[in-house]
Amino acid sequence: MYKVLIYSLLDLIRSRWSYIYLIFYLLLGFGLLFINNDLSKSIVTLMNIVIIITPMIGTIFGAMFYYNSIDFSRLLLGQPINRNKIFLGQFLGLSISLISSLLIGLGIPFLIYGIFKFNEVFDFFLIVLIGSVLTFIFSAISFIIAMLNEDKIKGIGISIIFWLFLAVIYDGLILIMLIYFKDYPLENFAIFSSIFNPIDLSRTLIILKFDMSALLGYTGAVLQMFYGTYRGILLIFITLLFWIFIPIKLISIISSKKDF
Repeated sequence: MYKVLIYSLLDLIRSRWSYIYLIFYLLLGFGLLFINNDLSKSIVTLMNIVIIITPMIGTIFGAMFYYNSIDFSRLLLGQPINRNKIFLGQFLGLSISLISSLLIGLGIPFLIYGIFKFNEVFDFFLIVLIGSVLTFIFSAISFIIAMLNEDKIKGIGISIIFWLFLAVIYDGLILIMLIYFKDYPLENFAIFSSIFNPIDLSRTLIILKFDMSALLGYTGAVLQMFYGTYRGILLIFITLLFWIFIPIKLISIISSKKDF
């Protein structure tokens, strides 16, 4: 698996799309710091962008990388190599490549700015951590979707729809239900509905960290009451770990049973 991981990582490093992704975050970091004199405002803006862009890129790259490397995967499957190690190695190579672009792209401008001199350094590291976790999750999910759909266009399309559902449509549906059933006690529903969406969990964690829950009104008050405690924050991290572990486990199961 280590050899497959290294090969996949080196293959992706040579890809121009990896450099485009890195340059995007590099320009974003310098742009935010140049436009905003207030570092905290730059980090808040960065939060909104990272939560949407990192899962989108992980989704698209995950599906595309699987389909582009399927011939090489079939070649490896003809060798006495464990199937799980082949596909897990490819997935880890992809995830590490994307996370490296994120870390380098955002790290360089903020290091030049002197982020370690400010109290916002922990907020910056939290955003980078959340971006890395979302990259792992959505790369794995798109990998699973691609493995279950041999048609490239269909697989990429379903992956994008899945990201769009969790990033935009899911919140809209929850909001409609909260408005429609406003006469009923919906505290538990508002809390546990976020567990099934890693983007919502990440957004909730960062909003609570920046103490912006008041902007969410009633929902924000409920989330502050539950997730604002150490128990709630621990639950968020545990749930995100499950969102990482379960897709990786599914990749292992599907790769061991699928006829390639």
